[in-house]
Amino acid sequence: MPTKHPKFVTGELYHVFNRGVEKREIFLQTSDFFRFIFCLYELNEKGLIKMRDRIEERQKRKRERYTGDTCVSRGEAMVEVIAFCLMPNHYHLILRQLVDGGISLFMKKLANSYVGYFNEKYDRKGMGSLFQGCFKAVHVKDDKQFFNLICYIFTNPVETIEKDWKERGFENSEKAIQFLKSYRWSNFLDCIGVPNFPSVTKRDFLMEFFGGAGKIEESVENWILYKTELKKGTESIKDIVLE
Repeated sequence: MPTKHPKFVTGELYHVFNRGVEKREIFLQTSDFFRFIFCLYELNEKGLIKMRDRIEERQKRKRERYTGDTCVSRGEAMVEVIAFCLMPNHYHLILRQLVDGGISLFMKKLANSYVGYFNEKYDRKGMGSLFQGCFKAVHVKDDKQFFNLICYIFTNPVETIEKDWKERGFENSEKAIQFLKSYRWSNFLDCIGVPNFPSVTKRDFLMEFFGGAGKIEESVENWILYKTELKKGTESIKDIVLE
């Protein structure tokens, strides 16, 4: 399968995504979600990272009741993780490249680490790839695309309780909104002022763009209401975000 990558430019934003091969689930247990998010933080530096060492260090710091950040970055970051959302069979990231080659190296380390963990945990020896080829990426070119993309990513988990909601809307929009406020596997909660995985993402740009946590929450709620009012067969969010 050909690699679907733009030319990554340092300082620019990119929507990076992938799914399980044959749309299979890539997060089977709560611990898998935690592991992927832990990798997002710990692997964001150029040097060789041994995840077992980082996990052991984290556990040691917890045993010692360390009250600061239990994950301490040791090297220069390759990317800024602006936003993320994990779904049972796929993930979405918005990354800003900080150094030349940063996104490619970061995603290679992320994939290798998580696939190694997953294959060992679930005894997948000789079963082929976990992901559907290499990751895909789309350059975020303007404010409109970025706004729509954030709303799309943060509302993505709604499909776990209403599969076709993007095509026909959601009958009970309040239920969808409340569900998002309980969904842990994205940084939406951090963005609306509810600490969840605060160390993983850099939210200053996002906050400035939307005008604060309240505006982010309002925009996501309005997005769900907007989709709920659309009739089947109208413009899809997928077209808007250029996937």
